[in-house]
Amino acid sequence: MSEFPGGRQELGQNFLADPALIAEIQRLVREQTQGPIIELGAGDGALTGPLSRLNRPVTALEIDPRRVRRLQERFGGRADVVRADVLRYRFPAAEHTIVGNIPFHLTTAIIRKLLSERGWSSAVLIVQWEVARRRAGVGGASMLTASWWPWYDFGLVRRIPASAFRPVPSVDAGLLTMWRRPVPLVEERSGYQTFVKQVFQAPGRGVEEMIARTGRVRRAELREWVRWSRIPVRALPKDLAAEDWARLWELVRD
Repeated sequence: MSEFPGGRQELGQNFLADPALIAEIQRLVREQTQGPIIELGAGDGALTGPLSRLNRPVTALEIDPRRVRRLQERFGGRADVVRADVLRYRFPAAEHTIVGNIPFHLTTAIIRKLLSERGWSSAVLIVQWEVARRRAGVGGASMLTASWWPWYDFGLVRRIPASAFRPVPSVDAGLLTMWRRPVPLVEERSGYQTFVKQVFQAPGRGVEEMIARTGRVRRAELREWVRWSRIPVRALPKDLAAEDWARLWELVRD
């Protein structure tokens, strides 16, 4: 791991500076999650302190060596501070909760990393606003969200104004939650995700035409599925819900 003489801004991180927001995240973690906590990008400890007061084991990951030393001195036995690159960190297999203020430029990479991990059951993340909306399917789901929906439930808690951070970023953030489904909507991951990609990338003026062009579903069954699911004529793949994708996959598998 390299040193970062340019300071935290060089890492693309903006510090939390809103006490009400910090208290809200602590409350959300306390009331809706369980198990040990792994904090991503602890920074100066704005969340580390409140999380350490929940009487649950806390592991705070931080890549900047200077801040690691400060955090270790500050929190000592209350949190296990680890110098680590989140994208290379080996998360535990045991159940745990993820909490973090994610650097905007690493949001997608970190979320992809988390989705491929097996141990965590819930995640409370601060991410760029537009990313939060797309992941939660607000205004239309992205291909990434649709690809992972059968295994995870994404939620958008609220918008966070840029003024809640120091230095102030150029865009707002969003408070995003991710929950591992106790029972997946789909069993086979690889085949399903390949199919979702095919649909999103297929040409066509509506989801029915785009699905048909994949050649994976018989036309008669597809028309019946569209009618039964009440899919609008002009709907696009981004407009389908998690349950729509799961039922559609059943047609592909048959």
